[in-house]
Amino acid sequence: MALSMSDVDRFEAARPRLEAIAYRLLGSAGEAEDAVQETFLRWQAADIGRIEVPEAWLTKVLTNFCLNQLTSARARRETYVGRWLPEPLLTGDAMLGPADTAEQRESVSYAVLVLMERLSPKERAVYVLREAFDYPHREIAEILDITEAAGQQVYHRAKKHVAEGKARTEVDEAAARQIVEEFLAAATSGRTEPLVRLLTQDAISVGDGGGKIPARAKAFEGAHAVATFLRGLFKPSDAKRKYIGGAPDMYATTANGGPAIVAVVDGRVVGITCLEVTADGIVAVLSQVNPDKLVRATRQWGAMDHGEGPLYTL
Repeated sequence: MALSMSDVDRFEAARPRLEAIAYRLLGSAGEAEDAVQETFLRWQAADIGRIEVPEAWLTKVLTNFCLNQLTSARARRETYVGRWLPEPLLTGDAMLGPADTAEQRESVSYAVLVLMERLSPKERAVYVLREAFDYPHREIAEILDITEAAGQQVYHRAKKHVAEGKARTEVDEAAARQIVEEFLAAATSGRTEPLVRLLTQDAISVGDGGGKIPARAKAFEGAHAVATFLRGLFKPSDAKRKYIGGAPDMYATTANGGPAIVAVVDGRVVGITCLEVTADGIVAVLSQVNPDKLVRATRQWGAMDHGEGPLYTL
C-alpha cells in the first residue's frame, strides 16, 4: 500500500524515538537501524486508516520485533568469539535519545547496557520503556500483551537486577575529561602503581574484538591484574602500529554519557574504551575494538570537533 506524504512524515517524526528505544533494547546501532527499517516496512504494509494511535502502534511493532531479535541474539552470542559488549555511541549521537533525567541518562550508560544483558528480553523491554521513556505501566502492558500487574512485577524484577550491579557515579564532561587524563597518564607511565591507585580493588577489564581483533575472552579481575594488563596494552610498539595501520591518537571524550578514550588512526576509530566510575574509583575498563561496532563512531568522529587534540599517541 502506497504511503501518503503525511504518513511518511509521521513515521519520520517518530524515527528518533524508535531508534533510541531499539538501541537500548539491542545494544547495537546497526541492529537498531535495521529494526526501525523493518518497522517502517510494516507501517507501509498496514491499513493506516484503521490505526487509532500511530505512535503507540509503531512502538509496539518495534518493541516486539526487538524482542524476537533479542531471543535469537542469545543463541548467536553463544558462538560469538570472545566477550560480547554493546556498541558504544559518542556524545551527540541522536540514537542516545533523551537525556533530561538521571534515569534516562543511566538507562543508556555503557555500564547499564552491559548489565541489561543479564535480563530476559521481556525484562529488558519493560525496563527500557519505563526508565528511559516513562511509559505508563498500562501502555507497557498493551505493547507487550501482558497484564498491567504482570508488567509491574517484571519491572521491579528488572530494576532489582540492574541495581545489583556496581553503582555508577554520574559525571559531567569536565570531570569525565579529567578522569580520562589521569587514567591515560597512569596507563602510559610504564608502571602499575599509578593505575592501581585509580582502580577499585575489584576492578575488571573486558574487551570485545569479535574475533577480528585480539581480545582476551576472560576478564582481567582485580586492581593489580588489570593494571598489569593495561600497562602492556598502552605500551607503544611497532608491532601494534603495524597491526592496526598506524600510531593511534588517544582522545578524551564521552561515550554513552560516561568518560571514554577514543583511539583514532587516520580518521578511523579503532577502539573506544569506556570507564565505569564509582565513588571509590574506576571499577571497570570496557574496551570495544570490534571494527564492525565502530563504523558509526567513525562516521560521527569525522563530523565532530576534537577540541584540544589527542592526549597521547601510542
